[in-house]
Amino acid sequence: MNALGVAQAPPTVHADSVWKRYGSHWALRGISLDVMAGEVVCLLGPSGSGKTTFLRCLNHIESISAGRIWIDGELVGYSETRSGLRELPDKEVARKRSEIGMVFQHFNLFPHMSVLQNVIEGPTRVKREPRGEAIERGLTMLGRVGLREKAGNYPEQLSGGQQQRVAIARALAMQPKLLLFDEPTSALDPELVGEVLAVMQSLAAEGRTMVVVTHEIGFAREAADRIVLIDEGLVVESGPPSEIFTNPREERTAAFLASVLTPSGVER
Repeated sequence: MNALGVAQAPPTVHADSVWKRYGSHWALRGISLDVMAGEVVCLLGPSGSGKTTFLRCLNHIESISAGRIWIDGELVGYSETRSGLRELPDKEVARKRSEIGMVFQHFNLFPHMSVLQNVIEGPTRVKREPRGEAIERGLTMLGRVGLREKAGNYPEQLSGGQQQRVAIARALAMQPKLLLFDEPTSALDPELVGEVLAVMQSLAAEGRTMVVVTHEIGFAREAADRIVLIDEGLVVESGPPSEIFTNPREERTAAFLASVLTPSGVER
């Protein structure tokens, strides 16, 4: 219930005290975070702070060492037993992961498949959709990112920005409840960054639920509903861009922003 006594929908993402260890190193140290339906959350922080690890835990590419993650009310990757968490079989993990679209730094397109074949691979193989239905939606999604005319091309015939837009269309073709972006512009030449960010901004404007790891401060400022600063595996500060960028509460947040912005607030 909110302050007016109206029932609120549960969050799309509910992460409760998530820990992740690699050997003796704790990459995540008790991160708790909710993301509501239709919300765009940008994760900022220095390299090695745990942002990408947390993102990969959200769809169980990485297993967690402790804590719980629910997506749309379901535990991700595990079932609850009397003795604790039990990891689910790969088939069950794949079913849940099919509801979560992920766009990686490096496009991860199949080089031997055409653009359209890349886009429909998930719907036909994972979700067992009829091929005709998958093709129709795949072409629609390619049109959504401005690449319908490239459906018959192969990845090597596209620029990096175009390949990343195909990767976004591939994620959208799965009709996901949640979109995850892991620094989607970091592998692009500077002149190609804008075309990918434009697609992401339009998705944000549509009300897509998105969690974005990014170093693009301008995008975070314009598109995010909430900024979350992560450092050393912890959430340092969380709030709307208007507060985080103009009046951060934490010294660590202020120090990070000073390292990436000029005194006038422009990206370095």
